[in-house]
Amino acid sequence: MEKAAARLRATRTATPLRNAAFRRFVTASLISATGSAMAPLALAYSVIEQGGGAGALGVVLATNTVPTIAFLLMGGVLADRVSRSRLLFLGNLLAAAAQGALAAVVATGHATTVSIAVCGFVSGTAVAFTVPAAQGAVAQIVPAEQLQQANALLRLPSNAVKVLGPAIGGVVVAAGGPAWALAWDALTFAVAALLLLGLRLDAPVTVTSVLSDLREGWAGFWSRTWLWTYTVAGTVLVAAWLAGFQLLGPVVAAERYAGARDWGLVQGAFAAGLLAGTVVCLRWRPYRLLAVAVAACLPMAGPLLVMGWGLPLPWLLLTALLAGIGLDVAIVAWTTAFQQHVPQGELGRMSAFNSVGERLAIPLGYLLTALAAGTWDNRTVLVACAGLVVASAVLNLCVRDVYRINAPRS
Repeated sequence: MEKAAARLRATRTATPLRNAAFRRFVTASLISATGSAMAPLALAYSVIEQGGGAGALGVVLATNTVPTIAFLLMGGVLADRVSRSRLLFLGNLLAAAAQGALAAVVATGHATTVSIAVCGFVSGTAVAFTVPAAQGAVAQIVPAEQLQQANALLRLPSNAVKVLGPAIGGVVVAAGGPAWALAWDALTFAVAALLLLGLRLDAPVTVTSVLSDLREGWAGFWSRTWLWTYTVAGTVLVAAWLAGFQLLGPVVAAERYAGARDWGLVQGAFAAGLLAGTVVCLRWRPYRLLAVAVAACLPMAGPLLVMGWGLPLPWLLLTALLAGIGLDVAIVAWTTAFQQHVPQGELGRMSAFNSVGERLAIPLGYLLTALAAGTWDNRTVLVACAGLVVASAVLNLCVRDVYRINAPRS
């Protein structure tokens, strides 16, 4: 018993970076993140340059989101049937082709709303197949005792890129046009694809049909109360956050604060919080993983309340920083709990069911805001969004199963 405990402690103190496969996975993630951080700005200016406005941009964004939601369940089934490294390779290769084609039509001046939307549809489809596969791949590569550190290390470079990427992307787009940023994004996807192919992860052994896999996946998802309640609460929380912070935030910043300048500071504080949250997760390993993941979402109500109440900018910067810390702690804790408490052969499907809720939160949040805007002013909507964030987290903390999903004891 003592020898087993000693081995477990040794595994906990070891770093996943000693694992060559994990280093390859982290490198691929970092390279891809440098392109993805620039892509949204480049995409927006691609639409603007061809004469499109808010409506055209909305169409493009919708065609990127819809296929992800539509194909996620199929991506989850495949992630539990075929080699996840091959699936990640093909998904990243498809994204590289889509972004490369978009860069080409933009560079040659042949871009239209339709052509941009088609490329976005292909990119969204690629995401549907890579997201479930990535969850399972990490759990295949890294021992269970090192998963929290591995998840934090994966988010560290991507969060750092989020701080610098948009600014660099702005310089690239301003100096050379959006085609260059889109071409870089395509190249990073291609390099990531080659790195991920080299993982050579074994495929799960399956003998049932795809439809049977899907039915069994739904039964497994519904039987885990902690999983579906977290997904439902997370959908509400993400919708409220997107509606309040991402959609109404810039509007309120223009009305109450110094517009784009102050909103840039707020976004920077939030990104710095994400980075700080990753550092926290590298040092702190909570036992009650799922309870921590739920409770850590509560600070996300802070910036919404500050904007709703019209408090000064320093309060908004502080709460944005705390919200970023809480969100990253929540993501790492949740991902670790999920990977440790779902069997390898079900990770793809369970991840897909969970991700469908998260993706549905995007149109849901914007729809709620549109409906509320006709009745309430922006500040009232912000306070209501903060209330939804708090209510979803508190109600989720009332679920008994939340306290059963814990880290393995040393």
